[in-house]
Amino acid sequence: MKKLFFIAIVLLGISSCSETEPDQYTGRELNFELFKSSDYDFTGTMNVKELVAGGLELTLRMNGVKANSDYSYPAHLHFGSYDQADAPIAFMLNPVSAKTLESNTILGKLSDGSQLDFEAMRMFDGHVKIHLANEGPDYQVILVAGNVGANPSAFNPDDLAICGKGF
Repeated sequence: MKKLFFIAIVLLGISSCSETEPDQYTGRELNFELFKSSDYDFTGTMNVKELVAGGLELTLRMNGVKANSDYSYPAHLHFGSYDQADAPIAFMLNPVSAKTLESNTILGKLSDGSQLDFEAMRMFDGHVKIHLANEGPDYQVILVAGNVGANPSAFNPDDLAICGKGF
């Protein structure tokens, strides 16, 4: 009898742990390619998922060699195309971990005060750049970059503009 009681308790515990949580995403998403932009051998993607509660989650993933350090690569969402000189930063994205080569950011208000929903992101005139460093000469080294939103996805590294830090 004790064994049956114990088994019932275990089964009850297992079933309570397997309840599915409500999905936080609507199922709508966009994917943008990020291209190799320097001598460093990285490429990547930016995935945009619409949240049920409203807003957007941006996931950056780089393909390349992972590091064993706590270093991270700064990432920015910019206004304009990747070839636009001094394109203002629209939003500071969470840095990409050198260990995982990933970053997740819940997009807030942009530097111009606007807020992007899913349709506005689809039509956004912008691009993403991931830098080697947050400051100094390595800030000018862009690991990956690519247009997002309505901008053409074609990429020519010779046209890549070094970005300023202005908002």
